[in-house]
Amino acid sequence: MPDSLPPTRWALGGARNTGYGERFADLIAQGEDVVGEGRLADALVGRGARILDAGSGMGRIGGYLDACGHRVTAAEPDATLVAQSRRTYPGLTVVPLEILALTPEALTDAGVPTEYDLVVCVGNVLAFLAEGTEVAVLERLGSLTAPGGRILAGFHLQGGPATARSYPPDEFAADVTAAGLRVDHRFGGYDLRPVDDQYAVWVLARG
Repeated sequence: MPDSLPPTRWALGGARNTGYGERFADLIAQGEDVVGEGRLADALVGRGARILDAGSGMGRIGGYLDACGHRVTAAEPDATLVAQSRRTYPGLTVVPLEILALTPEALTDAGVPTEYDLVVCVGNVLAFLAEGTEVAVLERLGSLTAPGGRILAGFHLQGGPATARSYPPDEFAADVTAAGLRVDHRFGGYDLRPVDDQYAVWVLARG
């Protein structure tokens, strides 16, 4: 992997990303349910599991899973969101790196595990990747998954953020295969509702 990684669609969004973290902070303050992804993630592993929240944003899912008793590493490259995450969830370990920078060396230097029982990559992270890096990112997520571990992924198929890409399910499934992974399950939401054309939730494993 080159020293200089290509900019993600999120990074290229610039000022258009403003308000993302504040919106979730407001929802949490209002008592809204913003951890549906976390409940499913918790159900996929035993207590005290090693979990990587890849693209953790302001920390809402990593913070929830940490409170459930798991050993959580949150990875987030956006400095503003890293700062918000550390303020909001002071007990959560946050590594300020994007997914392709999560090498064994970098994780070891950060003092966190290099393998995980579950890798969580939700909240449209996969639709915000740098153009042409999708397979490489999925390969990296697979390399961070311990034997028998799984990956929980989810993104909008329609109506997602303006700066995110459209990621058709058949294209994603092909990228999963190219990355040496397999699709174990697909749902229409984190409540395990049937597949639809609005949102996709995937449970992946090594092929």
